[in-house]
Amino acid sequence: MPTMHAVVKGKVQGVWFRAWTSDLAAEMKLSGWVRNMSDGNVELEASGSRDELDEFLERLHDGPPLARVTEVETQYRESDAHQGAFRVVR
Repeated sequence: MPTMHAVVKGKVQGVWFRAWTSDLAAEMKLSGWVRNMSDGNVELEASGSRDELDEFLERLHDGPPLARVTEVETQYRESDAHQGAFRVVR
């Protein structure tokens, strides 16, 4: 299954970015996780079809209303592991 790892940069902490990402992923039926990083960025991993991941990535560039995304670094890989429901991790 295609899996995307991303680091979202900009004003993305303290603006509901993780909850928004989790809600969007659940709506799109993606599995994976999202978490804050100590450097102020947000890291996530999502699994689904390549088309779904491309749409998810496009939406990540916008983020929730209070966020200001400046960059999204991404890497793709194939994964056999099932990640379960998308979740916020600490």
